[in-house]
Amino acid sequence: MSDHAHDSHTGPIKTPAQLLWTSFFAFVVPVFVIIGLVYFVTSGDKPAAGAVNQELATAVRIQPVGRVELRDANRPLQAGDAVYKAQCAACHDAGLAGAPKIGDNAGWAARIATGYDALLTSVLKGKGAMGAQAGGAFGEVELARAMVHLVNASGGRLAEPAVEGAAAAPAAEAAPAAAAPAPAMPASGEQEVVVAAAPAAAAPAASVNGEALYKQACAVCHVAGVAGAPKLGDKAGWGAARLGLGLDGLTASVIKGKGAMPPKGGAGNASEAEIRAAVQYMLDTLK
Repeated sequence: MSDHAHDSHTGPIKTPAQLLWTSFFAFVVPVFVIIGLVYFVTSGDKPAAGAVNQELATAVRIQPVGRVELRDANRPLQAGDAVYKAQCAACHDAGLAGAPKIGDNAGWAARIATGYDALLTSVLKGKGAMGAQAGGAFGEVELARAMVHLVNASGGRLAEPAVEGAAAAPAAEAAPAAAAPAPAMPASGEQEVVVAAAPAAAAPAASVNGEALYKQACAVCHVAGVAGAPKLGDKAGWGAARLGLGLDGLTASVIKGKGAMPPKGGAGNASEAEIRAAVQYMLDTLK
């Protein structure tokens, strides 16, 4: 009777080995699980959920409403493949930031089904991580040609846009200024007085807007750090090696291209002065 009562008050742990294993699973294993979770959460290779989309959305939202640009209205329109290489290939060749890759028929099928007008609207006004492409170095017809080139290389059969959609020819040249009246001949015995016209004041040189070029061509990668691009304003991410190149070295690196970044950062028609200004804008955010 007493033995039965004693057994009813004992627990499941009856040997030292059982006590050791119970302690191990109760204390040691949870500690390792917690350490693993902390390492996973704090690892730097993985952005927080939604962070990339929020940063890209911010970049799109703060783009300028408009800007004034001077273009050569008499230059010939560029072919679609040339415009694609200059402005689109940076993302669509490698599929950066969710851009459908050129030649990926399956990835383009649903987009092609929306039709020419919807695709062109997405190009001109922007969609997702892609900012509005209108207002840059190329006109609407040239961007439409690039879109057709990209789509047709990915399973589509769109027709080349008509040239009539291009911007109207520039107005006729202004009539030459009215001829100045001939100076009156001096009367006999009078001394001729010659008045030299004052030289016309030189027009001030237009400043180069580095921020505008950054938002048009660079933000899609540098806002979210796509393909290893250092983030805007992240001084630690830029590192001493990059910053040690200085403005001249970084400008030369952008012009030649480096790593996943194509030459001129994908802004094929940008001048060296414009690229230099965009690099300077990015460096200014690190101060």
